[in-house]
Amino acid sequence: MRLSYANANTAYAQFAGAPLKLHKTSNPWSSPSGSLPALRTNQKETLSRLSDIIIHLRKQKYNADYDLSAKEGADSLAFISLMEQKLMPALIYTFWIEPKNYVEATRHWYAEHVSFPLNFFLPTRMQRTQLEKLRLLREDETLEAGEELEKELYRDAAECMNLLSQRLGSHKFFFGDSPSSLDAYVFGHLAPILKCKLPNAKLQQHLKSLNNLTRFCTDILLLYFPRDGQESASQKTAAHPEGGDFDHVPNKRWKQFVSVLVALGAMLSYALLTGMVSIQHVQQEALEEPPDLQTIASHDQEEDEED
Repeated sequence: MRLSYANANTAYAQFAGAPLKLHKTSNPWSSPSGSLPALRTNQKETLSRLSDIIIHLRKQKYNADYDLSAKEGADSLAFISLMEQKLMPALIYTFWIEPKNYVEATRHWYAEHVSFPLNFFLPTRMQRTQLEKLRLLREDETLEAGEELEKELYRDAAECMNLLSQRLGSHKFFFGDSPSSLDAYVFGHLAPILKCKLPNAKLQQHLKSLNNLTRFCTDILLLYFPRDGQESASQKTAAHPEGGDFDHVPNKRWKQFVSVLVALGAMLSYALLTGMVSIQHVQQEALEEPPDLQTIASHDQEEDEED
């Protein structure tokens, strides 16, 4: 479930010929914005939204839409809006809300690729964020996973993919022989569906029935992301490198130990803030004279009175 290639940001940069330095990380907190992907500019500015990244690259004279006509530019915006309304909700549901897909694919992938202790709570946090995003897109604050919702979302997504397939036709890209921002958006949305192995693969089955869209994604992978096209072999090779990670990071054990301490501190703080654990302050008078001694003293006074 490697999604680095299925990123519209990286695809647009490749299409525009922007000289980016890629830093692969599975820790979103390594980004100043707290989210991934992110672009760090020469002006030390951090951009996360695709629209902001495209605007920045265009200002630097890297524009994949330079040759588009006014009509093609309008069509591009229309299809991008269509994907945001029809396809994006289905993607969120497929990867983050659908129970089997989330447990067996999404959460499992993060558990393997995110470092300890983030892999324990980061997937759950991201799932909540995605659920809120889906509720916002659907304008339903009480939205939850269900068969009726799934049917509606997948129906809208299939309709969107059909329209994209009709627009692409037999062309290599949506507007001629060169990729544009629309190609980056489409690739970023469809490649995860095509390449990820999911228990519930209804969207993937429909996408594979659209041969031109399937070829579109495959061709971009081979042309612009050739290393990701051979991900299976590279993952097996990288799974057990010679010498191990400790040969290159001598302080890794110490960093892991510190991470554990930080995680324990965070969990304790959370427990205190939510009231799961409370600390009671004992009065000074009680500390000065323990209850047992007070009882003994009272018995001694009673015996003196009897005498």
